[in-house]
Amino acid sequence: MHLSGGEIDKGPKVVAHYMLEKMRLAGVLNAFFIIRKGKWDIPDYFGDGALPDMNLGYLMMNLPYGTAYTVNQAYPFVKDKTVVFGFPDILFTPGDAFRQLLSKKKSTNADIVLGLFPVDKPQKMDMVALDAEGEVCGIEIKPSNTTLVYTWIIAVWSERFTEFIHDHIAADFDLRSNNTDGAVTSDKNELHIGHTIKSAILTGLKIETVIFPNGKYIDIGTPEDLEKV
Repeated sequence: MHLSGGEIDKGPKVVAHYMLEKMRLAGVLNAFFIIRKGKWDIPDYFGDGALPDMNLGYLMMNLPYGTAYTVNQAYPFVKDKTVVFGFPDILFTPGDAFRQLLSKKKSTNADIVLGLFPVDKPQKMDMVALDAEGEVCGIEIKPSNTTLVYTWIIAVWSERFTEFIHDHIAADFDLRSNNTDGAVTSDKNELHIGHTIKSAILTGLKIETVIFPNGKYIDIGTPEDLEKV
């Protein structure tokens, strides 16, 4: 299993293993998997974390309302920590991407740093809008048509954004509980992390980016990208 562009990953390994290796390279020692019922193959493979040389925990997904709800399951454990986030079914280069994001967060004191990659299928991704100064000014969630060229697939964020996600989930859940239509506006009423980032932009949280113009990624969660692996 490999990606072109100067980095070869030797296998065989499960896809999430590559992401943990990149996190470990950035100095991350503790990680949580948030899994749905039945995905016992994940803890069976990683066990106590000796394989990636990390301390691992496994949390169960609760409410099936989207990735923001899933991420919020880790709130009690990470609410006072810097969070390094990635999707376990996406392979990407460069290998030091998380390290670059953490460095940008430290130098700018940002609430969120997004890792941006060029994309050829924007209709399947969260597309990031940048203004003339290169600042994040918007997020388009799986747009059918767009002129935007970069998507985010990894991120690091501060305690402030973790708290923002938690509050955003609480407000969204109240809308759902009250049977109010329009809690979110797209994607079968799922609340994506991208929706929360959009709200954070409007609220004025400080958002920075690291752009990887030559970065590569493969989302093996989609059939067409799985064929490339």
